[in-house]
Amino acid sequence: MKNGSAIGIVETSSIAKGFEIADTVLKTANVKIIVNRTICPGKYMVLIGGDVDAVNASIEAGLAAGAHTVVDHFVIPNVHPAVFPALSGVAHLPKLEALGVIEAFSVASVIEAADAAVKATPVQLITIHLAMAIGGKGWVSLTGDVASVTEAVEIGSRVIERRGLLVEKVVIPRPRPEIVQEFV
Repeated sequence: MKNGSAIGIVETSSIAKGFEIADTVLKTANVKIIVNRTICPGKYMVLIGGDVDAVNASIEAGLAAGAHTVVDHFVIPNVHPAVFPALSGVAHLPKLEALGVIEAFSVASVIEAADAAVKATPVQLITIHLAMAIGGKGWVSLTGDVASVTEAVEIGSRVIERRGLLVEKVVIPRPRPEIVQEFV
């Protein structure tokens, strides 16, 4: 996504409604699907990108289409460019200093937390894991010096706590590199 672009998500408890939401957001405004798939446990996520006004309009329409099945949602204007590689998986592991991990009950809240954390502090995102084989939860991992990681974890956790969806948060100074090798 180019600078000044936005992303938005609708996370729903219904796979059928997920298809309807995806169709609705695409028909509402000029947006692009980034992720459109089922997620555990039987939920569906539609993640879109585009300019801020288009994403806002599309997410609003998606929320109306999803109605009572909507689990979570967001629009992030000017999303940090580090979010996209972390969503896609890690191509390389940055130098591991302190390790921060934030775990949430929704994928939407964990993406929003990752964006807030990386915008506010000098940390590097490692990965954003979205709801596959983990009971519908999501988590983000990041690294940097201990003070920065601690601040980033607090900032990201507050985003999730406002929704009542925080599972847990940890900061590990000088972690053993073996504990994150699976994500590379």
